[in-house]
Formats: sequence, C-alpha cells, structure tokens
Amino acid sequence: MPDQPSHEFHPLLLQGQHVRLVPLEASHHDGLVAAVQDGELWRLWYTAIPTPEAMAAEIERRLGLQQKGSMAPFTVLDAEGKIVGMTTFMNIDATQRRVEIGSTWYAKRVQKTPLNTEAKLLLLGHAFETLGCIAVEFRTHFFNQASRRAIERLGAKLDGILRQHQRTKDGSMRDTCVYSIISPEWPTVKQHLQWQLVKPR
Repeated sequence: MPDQPSHEFHPLLLQGQHVRLVPLEASHHDGLVAAVQDGELWRLWYTAIPTPEAMAAEIERRLGLQQKGSMAPFTVLDAEGKIVGMTTFMNIDATQRRVEIGSTWYAKRVQKTPLNTEAKLLLLGHAFETLGCIAVEFRTHFFNQASRRAIERLGAKLDGILRQHQRTKDGSMRDTCVYSIISPEWPTVKQHLQWQLVKPR
C-alpha cells in the first residue's frame, strides 16, 4: 500500500489487453442500449439491470451519485473498443478506505470470457495499490448463483448474508450476500487473477 494513499475515488481510464474501462458519459447511451439488448439482461428477476428505455435515467443516476462522491461509474469496452457494459466503484467510504465494486453488467457475448477477470484485476489493483483501500466489497442477490460463483472465483470470501436487505424491482425481498477481499489477501488474489488470464483454455 502507498505511504500516503489517495482518497479521491473518481473514474479514470483503466486499460488491459481484453478490456478498457472509461469514465461513464451520457454520450455512451446508444452503445449501452445495444449492449444490454444482447441477451435481454434486464429480464433476470434477481438483478437490477436497466431496460433500453431506462438507460438514459440509469446513466443520469450514476452520474448524479458521482457528483455526490458516492460512486465512480465506468463504461466497459471490449478489446475492439465496442461498449459491452457498465461497472462502478460504489458505496465509497473514503475515510475508512473501503469501496464496493458493483452495479456491473455485461453483454451476453462477453460473459464467461477473460474480459470480466481483467476488469476486476484492474479495479482491484487500482483500489488496493493506488487508493490504499483496506477492503473491497462485492454484493449480490442470494439467488444470483452465476454472480456468486463469479465473485468466489475472484478469491473473495463471504462475510455474511443480509436477510430481507431490500426489495427487488418486482416487490420481492432480497437477501444480499456480502463478499470481500481485504488488503492482506490482495497479493495472492492478484496472482490468482493473473494466472486466470494466461492459463490454457
């Protein structure tokens, strides 16, 4: 961790071989609409992915939270520079140096590819190595088994389950699984993610 860690959580360009994370802009609207239509992602009842019609409002919401200092939103681009999704630093606690990586979704065509692994490697590296975070959280619906498996593959550990944590878009109650990676674990998690990117497939 740096001697004087920065507490300024703001979106910036994070670039890898398979993915590029750029600060969210209103001009990304059409690309994000096309991406969310790939797989009709909003139809999953246990997620809160915007519909094409609600994308402008979702962009405005995320940029509004950015202005308040509680979120740093990114647009996700693939290696060819095409928009494929969104992700964020959210629930930012600059005093305690904690942050959540969440509100993430990807077009179906890039799911189960190295893109997500590298995106998380970039975000976690920035959080721990540049911002000096002591912990990074991930949260997901108890019934979102795909998300839970993906979080666990990163090396995050389950902290607990918040029962009846919030209502979903259909009015049902959500139990939220809370995972985290803490700073002493980061070197091993980093090595694991780097191996995931280069291992034979």
